[in-house]
Amino acid sequence: QVQVVESGGGLVQPGGSLRLSCVVSGFTFSTYVMSWYRQAPGKERELAAVITSSGGIRNYAESVKGRFTIYRDNAKNTVYLQMNSLKPEDTAVYYCKAARNGVSYWGQGTQVTVSS
Repeated sequence: QVQVVESGGGLVQPGGSLRLSCVVSGFTFSTYVMSWYRQAPGKERELAAVITSSGGIRNYAESVKGRFTIYRDNAKNTVYLQMNSLKPEDTAVYYCKAARNGVSYWGQGTQVTVSS
């Protein structure tokens, strides 16, 4: 049974930090490209960060570059998103996605709210 479970969201003040985690099971994590997407209220879901199966290549949306870091631990079947210098416009539901050869699995999302 495939499971993709995000955690780590919450309420944080502008300028603060959060680390999101996504733990997966039911498939071979180390062979999947992993991504973090986000969806703000009234907006389309957008890609925030992506990391290749080995972790050797990472890409980021321009809006988060320099502030967010995606990394993975294949031994723990977990991908992380370290978010620093958070801004109110980072408020969204953050989703984890696993993808390989046209097959993708999504988590249920975790809410991040940046507000004073």
